[in-house]
Amino acid sequence: MQDNLRPNLLINEHSPYLLQHAYNPVAWRPWNEEAFQIANAQDKPVFVSIGYSTCHWCHVMAHESFEDEEVADFLNQHFISIKVDREEHPDVDALCMDVCQAMTGHGGWPLTIIMDALQRPFFAGTYFPKHTQRNRLGFLDLLRRLHEIWISERERITASSMDTLRVLREIGETDLHSTIHNNIYDLAAQQHTAMFDDVYGGFSVNPKFPSPHHLLLLLRIAQRRRNTELRHMVTLTLDSMRAGGIYDHVGFGFHRYSTDREWIVPHFEKMLYDQAMLMMAYTEAWQMTNDEMYRQTVNEIFQYAKRELLSPCGAFYSAQDADSEGVEGKYYVWSADDTGKDTEWLMQNMSLVKTGNFQDESTQESTGLNILHFQSPAQKHRPVIMQWEPVRKRLFNRRLKRVPPLTDTKILADWNGLMIMGLAKAGRAMSDASYVGLAARAYTGVLQMCGDIERHYSYNEVDTHDEGKQEPTGTVANRKVVFLDDLAMMGCAALELYMAIGEERYLRDAER
Repeated sequence: MQDNLRPNLLINEHSPYLLQHAYNPVAWRPWNEEAFQIANAQDKPVFVSIGYSTCHWCHVMAHESFEDEEVADFLNQHFISIKVDREEHPDVDALCMDVCQAMTGHGGWPLTIIMDALQRPFFAGTYFPKHTQRNRLGFLDLLRRLHEIWISERERITASSMDTLRVLREIGETDLHSTIHNNIYDLAAQQHTAMFDDVYGGFSVNPKFPSPHHLLLLLRIAQRRRNTELRHMVTLTLDSMRAGGIYDHVGFGFHRYSTDREWIVPHFEKMLYDQAMLMMAYTEAWQMTNDEMYRQTVNEIFQYAKRELLSPCGAFYSAQDADSEGVEGKYYVWSADDTGKDTEWLMQNMSLVKTGNFQDESTQESTGLNILHFQSPAQKHRPVIMQWEPVRKRLFNRRLKRVPPLTDTKILADWNGLMIMGLAKAGRAMSDASYVGLAARAYTGVLQMCGDIERHYSYNEVDTHDEGKQEPTGTVANRKVVFLDDLAMMGCAALELYMAIGEERYLRDAER
């Protein structure tokens, strides 16, 4: 919260992301019909900014522009400004992301969209610094130029927005009912082979996302086709991620993605859906290879989710922030002075250097800090040796004294469904009742909060009950619609629980 500022209309919202912006000098409004009606009445364009609470570059743009009086004055005078939590409105986010990719060829968050009062977009982008620098247009210069175009070239704006919507409509109307040929698996394998990084794993150069759904597909094709090459592609990727800085070796769990080819430098937010899907990928890889490191990785994800993301009602929170104390990764990185008597061991085994191995992403200057990681996938078994665990525990206890990153306490049915699936699948594969028990409790917690999953679901936890009442008490804010993802993932969760526990009620829930 900034001093001497009155709250804007986001103060009445429940989303942690929107509440982060409730004291911005920008006159933010939530996404609703009233905002567009006001834009129409005042003949102003609409500035839509979409992000999420744990997004690093969303924080950067907020600090540089949305907390800045000069930017806010221009926005408030010439635009109607709307803030959207992508996790609260995945429908709005999906449409705007399609617009951005159609207009620019890329996407990401924060997502910046300018549209008219009829919700016809005519400009799209992602992060903008406040001032123009080098080849990147500054946000303030962008707003001034868009205001000029709005005043002088309205017909061109309308024509451009209609062209974009026409393209998106044509894509949406594409006939997807063609025959699926028998060689579909071969085509998928060929495509992944062509994109594969045979040195570090993964399917791009940088940035690199874990993309566990690709790994699960390839594992199953490898099993079906007895294809050792596809199996190697998966195991090299899993090994490289597990050895790299994208994995939190001290506190467990995977960061969202790596900014480099080698999986070393992550963006540090941790998302529930990544933990869930990677738990499934490492489980199935363990089933295929019997590699004990994969089983250990599954167990460590389980420990992380239970310790950091589990709500009192049994369901899981959605994410943890990349930043703490306003600095990305501050909670996770180390200087040589931080590590005490373990410094020499870490220098020999975990890539710690006195000058630091972590560079600032924007300036490429050394920070003097280190991201702990193993030098190569060949060292993937080092964490299981006796030396590492006492070092890890000392580092973990030392890290607990730091200011932790924010936890986004939204509880989303679709992401919980994925986590329940991962836990139930791992518990069944490894004959571990603790995984299955946590999955069953989370399933009950989500349904308890939702009431009826087919009507709505809540995204803030409810953790207490009044005596004599059947309804949970607490602050509950419900999405006004239910999305296909919610039903699909909770349906899959029910099926996995049925296979793990054998109780018919889970099967009935999946059918319903």
